[in-house]
Amino acid sequence: MTEIIIPLLSLIALEVILGIDNIIFISILADKLPEQQRGKLRFWGIGLALVIRLALLSLISWILKLDQTLFTLGDIDFSGKGLILIIGGLFLIYKSTKEIYDKTEQHKDGPIVPKVHSFNKLLSEVILLDLVFSIDSIITAVGMVKELWIMYTAVIVTVIIMLVAAKPISEFIREHPSFKILALCFLMMIGVALLAEGFHFEIPKGYIYFSMAFAFLVDIIQMKTVKQKQT
Repeated sequence: MTEIIIPLLSLIALEVILGIDNIIFISILADKLPEQQRGKLRFWGIGLALVIRLALLSLISWILKLDQTLFTLGDIDFSGKGLILIIGGLFLIYKSTKEIYDKTEQHKDGPIVPKVHSFNKLLSEVILLDLVFSIDSIITAVGMVKELWIMYTAVIVTVIIMLVAAKPISEFIREHPSFKILALCFLMMIGVALLAEGFHFEIPKGYIYFSMAFAFLVDIIQMKTVKQKQT
Protein backbone atom coordinates (compact mmCIF):
# COMPACT_ATOMS: atom_id res chain seq x y z
CA MET A 1 0.00 0.00 0.00
CA THR A 2 2.83 2.39 0.89
CA GLU A 3 4.41 1.73 -2.51
CA ILE A 4 1.26 3.18 -4.11
CA ILE A 5 0.37 6.03 -1.73
CA ILE A 6 3.82 7.65 -1.54
CA PRO A 7 4.37 7.92 -5.33
CA LEU A 8 0.76 9.12 -5.76
CA LEU A 9 1.03 11.85 -3.10
CA SER A 10 4.48 12.87 -4.36
CA LEU A 11 3.18 13.18 -7.93
CA ILE A 12 0.09 15.14 -6.81
CA ALA A 13 2.29 17.55 -4.81
CA LEU A 14 4.60 18.08 -7.79
CA GLU A 15 1.70 18.52 -10.21
CA VAL A 16 0.10 21.10 -7.90
CA ILE A 17 3.36 23.07 -7.76
CA LEU A 18 3.61 22.98 -11.56
CA GLY A 19 -0.08 23.93 -11.79
CA ILE A 20 0.41 27.13 -9.78
CA ASP A 21 1.98 28.76 -12.86
CA ASN A 22 -1.10 27.84 -14.86
CA ILE A 23 -3.47 29.28 -12.24
CA ILE A 24 -1.54 32.57 -12.02
CA PHE A 25 -1.58 32.99 -15.80
CA ILE A 26 -5.31 32.23 -16.06
CA SER A 27 -6.09 34.53 -13.11
CA ILE A 28 -4.26 37.48 -14.67
CA LEU A 29 -6.00 36.99 -18.03
CA ALA A 30 -9.41 36.52 -16.35
CA ASP A 31 -8.97 39.91 -14.67
CA LYS A 32 -9.21 41.53 -18.13
CA LEU A 33 -12.79 40.33 -18.56
CA PRO A 34 -16.07 41.58 -17.06
CA GLU A 35 -16.94 40.04 -13.69
CA GLN A 36 -19.52 37.66 -15.15
CA GLN A 37 -16.99 36.13 -17.57
CA ARG A 38 -14.02 35.68 -15.23
CA GLY A 39 -15.29 32.48 -13.64
CA LYS A 40 -16.12 31.13 -17.09
CA LEU A 41 -12.55 31.67 -18.31
CA ARG A 42 -11.10 30.05 -15.18
CA PHE A 43 -13.43 27.05 -15.56
CA TRP A 44 -12.74 26.54 -19.26
CA GLY A 45 -9.02 27.21 -18.92
CA ILE A 46 -8.51 24.69 -16.12
CA GLY A 47 -11.08 22.26 -17.55
CA LEU A 48 -9.28 22.21 -20.90
CA ALA A 49 -6.00 21.66 -19.04
CA LEU A 50 -7.56 18.46 -17.65
CA VAL A 51 -8.75 17.37 -21.11
CA ILE A 52 -5.34 18.05 -22.65
CA ARG A 53 -3.47 16.18 -19.91
CA LEU A 54 -5.77 13.16 -20.06
CA ALA A 55 -5.46 13.12 -23.85
CA LEU A 56 -1.67 13.30 -23.61
CA LEU A 57 -1.66 10.44 -21.09
CA SER A 58 -3.47 8.31 -23.65
CA LEU A 59 -0.65 9.12 -26.10
CA ILE A 60 2.24 8.15 -23.82
CA SER A 61 4.22 6.50 -26.64
CA TRP A 62 3.96 9.70 -28.71
CA ILE A 63 4.87 11.86 -25.69
CA LEU A 64 8.03 9.84 -25.10
CA LYS A 65 9.06 10.37 -28.73
CA LEU A 66 9.05 14.13 -28.12
CA ASP A 67 12.39 13.68 -26.33
CA GLN A 68 14.01 12.31 -29.49
CA THR A 69 16.31 14.63 -31.43
CA LEU A 70 14.74 16.19 -34.53
CA PHE A 71 17.74 18.21 -35.70
CA THR A 72 21.00 19.71 -34.43
CA LEU A 73 22.28 23.29 -34.61
CA GLY A 74 25.86 23.70 -33.53
CA ASP A 75 26.25 21.59 -30.42
CA ILE A 76 22.57 21.78 -29.43
CA ASP A 77 20.11 18.97 -30.15
CA PHE A 78 16.51 20.08 -30.61
CA SER A 79 13.63 17.72 -29.84
CA GLY A 80 9.88 18.13 -30.15
CA LYS A 81 9.63 18.80 -26.43
CA GLY A 82 12.46 21.34 -26.63
CA LEU A 83 10.78 23.29 -29.44
CA ILE A 84 7.47 23.35 -27.53
CA LEU A 85 9.23 24.61 -24.40
CA ILE A 86 11.08 27.30 -26.38
CA ILE A 87 7.87 28.53 -28.03
CA GLY A 88 6.00 28.43 -24.72
CA GLY A 89 8.82 30.18 -22.88
CA LEU A 90 9.03 32.97 -25.46
CA PHE A 91 5.25 33.42 -25.36
CA LEU A 92 5.23 33.56 -21.56
CA ILE A 93 8.09 36.09 -21.48
CA TYR A 94 6.33 38.21 -24.11
CA LYS A 95 2.95 38.17 -22.31
CA SER A 96 4.52 38.89 -18.90
CA THR A 97 6.66 41.81 -20.08
CA LYS A 98 3.73 43.24 -22.08
CA GLU A 99 1.42 43.07 -19.06
CA ILE A 100 4.03 44.69 -16.81
CA TYR A 101 4.57 47.45 -19.38
CA ASP A 102 0.82 48.06 -19.70
CA LYS A 103 0.46 48.39 -15.94
CA THR A 104 3.52 50.58 -15.29
CA GLU A 105 4.44 52.67 -18.32
CA GLN A 106 1.86 52.84 -21.07
CA HIS A 107 -0.64 55.17 -19.36
CA LYS A 108 1.87 57.25 -17.45
CA ASP A 109 1.34 60.38 -19.58
CA GLY A 110 -2.34 60.01 -20.41
CA PRO A 111 -5.71 58.80 -19.15
CA ILE A 112 -6.32 55.09 -18.75
CA VAL A 113 -8.63 53.86 -21.50
CA PRO A 114 -10.14 50.45 -20.72
CA LYS A 115 -9.53 47.90 -23.47
CA VAL A 116 -12.17 45.47 -24.64
CA HIS A 117 -10.77 41.95 -24.56
CA SER A 118 -12.25 39.04 -26.46
CA PHE A 119 -13.11 35.97 -24.38
CA ASN A 120 -12.16 33.66 -27.25
CA LYS A 121 -8.79 35.37 -27.76
CA LEU A 122 -7.91 35.09 -24.08
CA LEU A 123 -9.09 31.46 -24.03
CA SER A 124 -6.83 30.66 -27.00
CA GLU A 125 -3.86 32.10 -25.08
CA VAL A 126 -4.79 29.96 -22.08
CA ILE A 127 -5.02 26.85 -24.29
CA LEU A 128 -1.54 27.52 -25.71
CA LEU A 129 -0.03 27.69 -22.22
CA ASP A 130 -2.16 24.74 -21.10
CA LEU A 131 -0.51 22.69 -23.84
CA VAL A 132 3.01 23.75 -22.87
CA PHE A 133 2.50 23.18 -19.14
CA SER A 134 0.64 19.91 -19.79
CA ILE A 135 3.43 18.40 -21.88
CA ASP A 136 5.99 19.38 -19.23
CA SER A 137 3.70 17.97 -16.53
CA ILE A 138 3.08 14.63 -18.30
CA ILE A 139 6.75 14.07 -19.09
CA THR A 140 7.53 14.75 -15.42
CA ALA A 141 4.83 12.26 -14.39
CA VAL A 142 6.20 9.59 -16.74
CA GLY A 143 9.64 10.05 -15.21
CA MET A 144 8.31 9.65 -11.66
CA VAL A 145 5.91 6.69 -11.86
CA LYS A 146 5.28 3.76 -14.18
CA GLU A 147 1.63 2.94 -13.39
CA LEU A 148 -0.71 4.75 -15.77
CA TRP A 149 -3.64 4.80 -13.31
CA ILE A 150 -1.50 6.72 -10.77
CA MET A 151 -0.80 9.36 -13.43
CA TYR A 152 -4.51 9.66 -14.28
CA THR A 153 -5.46 9.91 -10.58
CA ALA A 154 -2.78 12.53 -9.88
CA VAL A 155 -3.83 14.65 -12.89
CA ILE A 156 -7.53 14.55 -11.97
CA VAL A 157 -6.89 15.37 -8.28
CA THR A 158 -4.51 18.18 -9.27
CA VAL A 159 -7.01 19.79 -11.64
CA ILE A 160 -9.74 19.61 -8.96
CA ILE A 161 -7.38 21.40 -6.55
CA MET A 162 -6.65 23.98 -9.27
CA LEU A 163 -10.38 24.58 -9.81
CA VAL A 164 -10.92 25.14 -6.08
CA ALA A 165 -7.85 27.38 -5.69
CA ALA A 166 -8.29 29.43 -8.88
CA LYS A 167 -10.94 31.86 -7.60
CA PRO A 168 -9.28 32.71 -4.24
CA ILE A 169 -5.92 33.19 -5.96
CA SER A 170 -7.51 35.33 -8.67
CA GLU A 171 -9.30 37.52 -6.10
CA PHE A 172 -6.16 37.88 -3.99
CA ILE A 173 -4.12 39.01 -7.01
CA ARG A 174 -6.86 41.46 -8.06
CA GLU A 175 -7.13 43.00 -4.59
CA HIS A 176 -3.36 43.48 -4.21
CA PRO A 177 -1.83 45.22 -7.27
CA SER A 178 1.73 44.73 -6.01
CA PHE A 179 1.18 40.98 -6.00
CA LYS A 180 -0.06 41.16 -9.59
CA ILE A 181 3.30 42.60 -10.68
CA LEU A 182 5.07 39.98 -8.57
CA ALA A 183 2.97 37.24 -10.20
CA LEU A 184 3.88 38.56 -13.65
CA CYS A 185 7.56 38.49 -12.67
CA PHE A 186 7.05 34.87 -11.56
CA LEU A 187 5.60 34.03 -14.98
CA MET A 188 8.53 35.76 -16.66
CA MET A 189 10.91 33.65 -14.58
CA ILE A 190 9.02 30.48 -15.56
CA GLY A 191 9.25 31.57 -19.21
CA VAL A 192 13.02 31.95 -18.89
CA ALA A 193 13.21 28.51 -17.25
CA LEU A 194 11.18 26.92 -20.08
CA LEU A 195 13.37 28.64 -22.66
CA ALA A 196 16.54 27.49 -20.93
CA GLU A 197 15.24 23.92 -20.68
CA GLY A 198 14.47 23.97 -24.39
CA PHE A 199 18.16 24.71 -24.99
CA HIS A 200 19.20 21.91 -22.54
CA PHE A 201 20.24 24.36 -19.83
CA GLU A 202 17.99 23.21 -17.02
CA ILE A 203 17.47 25.51 -14.05
CA PRO A 204 16.54 23.40 -10.98
CA LYS A 205 12.84 23.96 -10.25
CA GLY A 206 13.60 23.97 -6.52
CA TYR A 207 15.66 27.15 -6.94
CA ILE A 208 12.89 28.79 -8.95
CA TYR A 209 10.08 28.01 -6.53
CA PHE A 210 12.20 28.87 -3.48
CA SER A 211 12.98 32.31 -4.93
CA MET A 212 9.28 32.78 -5.75
CA ALA A 213 8.27 31.82 -2.21
CA PHE A 214 10.92 34.14 -0.72
CA ALA A 215 9.80 37.08 -2.88
CA PHE A 216 6.18 36.38 -1.95
CA LEU A 217 7.08 36.38 1.76
CA VAL A 218 8.96 39.68 1.41
CA ASP A 219 5.95 41.26 -0.35
CA ILE A 220 3.62 40.10 2.44
CA ILE A 221 5.92 41.57 5.11
CA GLN A 222 6.11 44.84 3.18
CA MET A 223 2.32 44.95 2.79
CA LYS A 224 1.80 44.41 6.53
CA THR A 225 4.39 47.09 7.34
CA VAL A 226 2.63 49.63 5.11
CA LYS A 227 -0.73 48.83 6.70
CA GLN A 228 0.67 49.31 10.21
CA LYS A 229 2.07 52.73 9.25
CA GLN A 230 -1.29 53.79 7.81
CA THR A 231 -3.23 52.84 10.97
